[in-house]
Amino acid sequence: MRALLPFLGLVTFLQAKDIPVTDPAALPAAQPGDSLILPEGEFRDVELLLIGTGTKAAPITLKAAVPGKTIFTGKSTLRLSGEHLVIEGLHFKEPDPSVGDLILFRKDSKTLANQCRLTNCAITSTLKEDGTKESRWLGLYGIGHRVDHCSFIGKTGKGTTFVVWLGKEGDGKHQIDHNYFGPREKLGKNGGETIRLGDSKTSMMTAACIVEHNLFEKCNGEAECISNKSCGNLYRENTFLEVGGTLTLRHGNGCTVERNVFIGNEVNGTGGIRIIGEDHIVRDNYLENLTGDKARSSICLMLGVPNSPANRYFQVQRAKITGNTLVNCEHPISIGVSDGKDASLPPIDTVFEGNQISCPKYSLVEAFCDLGGITWKANTAAVKALGIPATSGIQIGEPKISKINPIARSTVGAAW
Repeated sequence: MRALLPFLGLVTFLQAKDIPVTDPAALPAAQPGDSLILPEGEFRDVELLLIGTGTKAAPITLKAAVPGKTIFTGKSTLRLSGEHLVIEGLHFKEPDPSVGDLILFRKDSKTLANQCRLTNCAITSTLKEDGTKESRWLGLYGIGHRVDHCSFIGKTGKGTTFVVWLGKEGDGKHQIDHNYFGPREKLGKNGGETIRLGDSKTSMMTAACIVEHNLFEKCNGEAECISNKSCGNLYRENTFLEVGGTLTLRHGNGCTVERNVFIGNEVNGTGGIRIIGEDHIVRDNYLENLTGDKARSSICLMLGVPNSPANRYFQVQRAKITGNTLVNCEHPISIGVSDGKDASLPPIDTVFEGNQISCPKYSLVEAFCDLGGITWKANTAAVKALGIPATSGIQIGEPKISKINPIARSTVGAAW
């Protein structure tokens, strides 16, 4: 039987075919390896539904005949149901916010997609929403999806641009990479995140997602550009350019933030990394010319709430903040920031080690709580003042600056 498997795979490959689609609202059935080819043109108010079961080696693909030339507008939506499905080269333009959810990796609440991919696609808008209706552009359900080389530009109004939803333990394990998240104007209230992984109700579930090699530019919807609300996620080698918010570890534990670049260019309110919860690792990131203070500080540790409910603030415990480089940031490190009178628990068992800080015009630390739970080791700082009592773990001198190059715009997003 084992000897037949390569032969059967070859037969499937040879039988795979390109199937022209005349009516996007009624996609034909497809077999593993087939590609459904959408024609050039603009299609309005189309409800796309792709159902099928491909394989890892022979996925079912729905793609534009010419990438970027198949355009869906108005109340058009896309739903996926099955496994190993690929969406490629589509453009959703000026989506109507009344649809609520534009693209979902599920057919309905009982029929999820798994191991699917969205690649070389774009969602763009110049519409100005009034903020009364909540809409989301992309929602991932199920397990093992990849979203790569896509562009998300111009969302306004209430609603997170991109959400990972967790229904049960084991969901997640998605890869989000090489995407361009373009300008998003300030909303003025919660609900303007660019990416949210999980929510407060599922925040103790392990999502184990990887978010890497993405470019976030002027994503200013709210204080949380990325809102982490699950456990075990990795944020690696992303660039945040003039973002009026932070990468926020809002709920959940055991996440890693490493080798990301934050460039503020002295734009008002530009932030870095905000830490809440347990066992997070923040290492080898590069932060430059950020102006945000308190919750938008370059590195911010929040106060915890005793017996915190799921939607409040858990105490920072066992955080490791190591090897980061901060250059000309107005508020390099803020510890014990609070958003309410019920927050009183300072960070504990937390280590700052080997960080290099060159902020000669500014104080190194702003402390709003007792620092007995903080350990300082081998940090080097050129600053106006420490802001805290002298410690052997912070050496005043010229730090060793190792700049990480930001992601080039040409390497991310849709390629058409």
